[in-house]
Amino acid sequence: MTKKILTITLVSAMILSSCSESAEQESLETTEETKTEKVETITSVDENGKELQLAFNNAEGRVTLTFEGETIVLASEKPASGIWYKNDHYELRGKGNDLELKKDGKVIFEHQDDIVNYSLKNKEGETLDMTFNNTENTVKIYLNGGVQIDLKGERAASGIWYKNDTYELRGKGDDLELTKDGETVFKN
Repeated sequence: MTKKILTITLVSAMILSSCSESAEQESLETTEETKTEKVETITSVDENGKELQLAFNNAEGRVTLTFEGETIVLASEKPASGIWYKNDHYELRGKGNDLELKKDGKVIFEHQDDIVNYSLKNKEGETLDMTFNNTENTVKIYLNGGVQIDLKGERAASGIWYKNDTYELRGKGDDLELTKDGETVFKN
């Protein structure tokens, strides 16, 4: 009888151990997949054509930079706004797409988007406020101070052409027309 109890206990322990190892393996695989999914990679280019590759791992509070053949790992700091990462020699700060990388206090990389703000008023007194991001080829428009409308640049024969699924902005110089589903909503 003691042999049977000992055998049953041993078999039960092996089954439980096997299940536990399987669960631990699944948990480990899930954790690795989750970490991989949380890394966001972007590339930024400065005015001289130098590339800075950034791999943000927000779960671990770090960014891995690749710049001029060197790999640099920086830890997250608490910025008032935007981003701030640093180590003993490097410091990365930024907001939106604008970035500045310093090495030992000296700026070695800087990127700022080419932003142009423009406003028009037509005969009816309607206003069209526009923020062009020439680096990204996008525009944010506000008709009469209303909601933000985001448009992506298209290739135009001359002048400008921006659109999304609903709106289209076309024109040349101060002669602009904004349409919504093919109907004119602003014309100057």
